[in-house]
Amino acid sequence: MKKVRVALIGAGLRGVNYLDYALQHPHELEVVAVAEPVAERRNSFKAKHGIADDMCFEHWDAFFAEPKLADAVLICTQDKQHFEPTMKALEAGYHVLLEKPMSPDARECMLMGEKASQMNRVFSICHVLRYTNFFSTIRELLQRGTIGQLMSIQHNENVGYWHQAHSFVRGNWRRKDESSPMILAKSCHDLDILLWLADAECVRVSSFGSLSHFKADQAPEGAPLRCLDGCPVADECLYYAPKQYLTSDTNWPTSAISDDLSYEARYRALQEGPYGRCVYHCDNDVVDHQVVNLEFANSVTAAFTMSAFTRDVSRTLKLMGTKGEIRGAMEKNEIEIIHFGSGKVERISFEDMGGHVGHGGGDMGLVKDFLRLVREDGKSQGLTSAHHSVQSHLMAFAAEQSRVDGNSITLQDFAQQLRMPVEA
Repeated sequence: MKKVRVALIGAGLRGVNYLDYALQHPHELEVVAVAEPVAERRNSFKAKHGIADDMCFEHWDAFFAEPKLADAVLICTQDKQHFEPTMKALEAGYHVLLEKPMSPDARECMLMGEKASQMNRVFSICHVLRYTNFFSTIRELLQRGTIGQLMSIQHNENVGYWHQAHSFVRGNWRRKDESSPMILAKSCHDLDILLWLADAECVRVSSFGSLSHFKADQAPEGAPLRCLDGCPVADECLYYAPKQYLTSDTNWPTSAISDDLSYEARYRALQEGPYGRCVYHCDNDVVDHQVVNLEFANSVTAAFTMSAFTRDVSRTLKLMGTKGEIRGAMEKNEIEIIHFGSGKVERISFEDMGGHVGHGGGDMGLVKDFLRLVREDGKSQGLTSAHHSVQSHLMAFAAEQSRVDGNSITLQDFAQQLRMPVEA
């Protein structure tokens, strides 16, 4: 088996986690270079993978200025920094694995997909849910006609109250202008899965939602701008930062607040950084709950709900067909099949393949399949090629426009408008 050589652009948590695959399967994958502006992250990743000094770069421009150094690149920068390195990588002849979302700009998503096709390169997006046992089994059951013809889907993404506060109120994805609308940043995975399970193009979208709770008019009386500045409701507040970040558990999400995880460094991060702010006094503007209604070309309909106001971080869904139902809870690793007429109930349980952080085994499944595609030099398309991902991204962009404008959107018209020249 040919060993694939890869470089990482953006050594944050997602990129580092994906490339643990190289440590577990060194005969399949070798990490040979990294481009990362934060010295601590760059040096930590360099030591972890034994990367040579001259293969470590502060910026992707320096990396791409060199002759081709690897077979492929993983691009795991922040959302707004996806387009430029992706286009440069494809132009330079690299195969590309890109973290989701592709871009917060719909036109950029389309341009990247077109460039990959022109260059005949593998261009996969990190829609890891397609690689989980949970969703691949549901897809197989539908393909076999286990519940007859699929008619409708109800799908919930239970964000979790603490996860919303960490990532979408205090964190990097709190503002549309700095990252993406939440339906794209958090739920492009889910829209991609709905597209895959429905097995037809999406034709129409409508959406409703808002930011209703995590804002100043909901703040307890006397709440300061920062939790450590003498908050009068510290004992009962669900979001008091020290309760989350100053415990003995330094795994994610605590690991995201500081590269130095000592107590002193974490305390300083809460005094000075974004994660110590009162959740009611942040500069966030993304929604904390949203619903999306979808119609597909084969008459399948789907109702998707994303909500911060859940205890668990989980995905639950119900698929309704002409001969039965499928009910599933991803984090419980359980699927239930209910057959009409006989009333027979089947249950399928899965081994935990990686939990929440590893997306139920999807992360490693994604990397493994990407390596296969690279070895085949792009002769086949993977489950999450840009060919598939551009449409699910357009579904997210259309959902956000519908939410803001209050109109139902036809996807074909939406895509055609995006292809029109932008007026100067």
